[in-house]
Amino acid sequence: MTLREYFTKMKGGAKSPPGVGWTEALWSWLGACIGIGLCGYISARYCEPRDLTLIIGSFGASAVLVYAAIKSPLAQPRNLVGGHVLSALAGVASYQLFGDILWIAAALSVSLAIVVMLITKTLHPPGGATALIAVIGGKKIHDLGFLYALLPAGAGALILLAVALLVNNLSENRRYPEYWS
Repeated sequence: MTLREYFTKMKGGAKSPPGVGWTEALWSWLGACIGIGLCGYISARYCEPRDLTLIIGSFGASAVLVYAAIKSPLAQPRNLVGGHVLSALAGVASYQLFGDILWIAAALSVSLAIVVMLITKTLHPPGGATALIAVIGGKKIHDLGFLYALLPAGAGALILLAVALLVNNLSENRRYPEYWS
């Protein structure tokens, strides 16, 4: 491959996907507002007084997938829940093994999470952030140890899933999930 051919590939070739209408945008907003709001409320009310949390940054990206890109393979229930839980385990293990050299633990957590998600067919891009949060999340996250995979990662993903099932199926024009496994 020549250098010219290499750079020509970066031009792309497909057309941009069409936009969505206001109705679709409002359903996505409603789901994200309820899903993230519920995680935040439960976290503030029940988890944080016990030095736990139920909300992490990667849930914002998950909300985009499960409420706005509901047909994407990356947004399906297996990917949402499995991606967060397995990535959290990869992140915690990486921190526990290499946490004294943060940049190594960070690199290993994300790369290991990607491999685990690919092998288990649970690829969910926000899982990479869930793994990274296990490393860079600070003392409260580190103190959770492997509990981090269940709370917040697993429980929060299940809340987002429950809301996605309820809200995404209210509209006649939407159906979620596309498949379970």
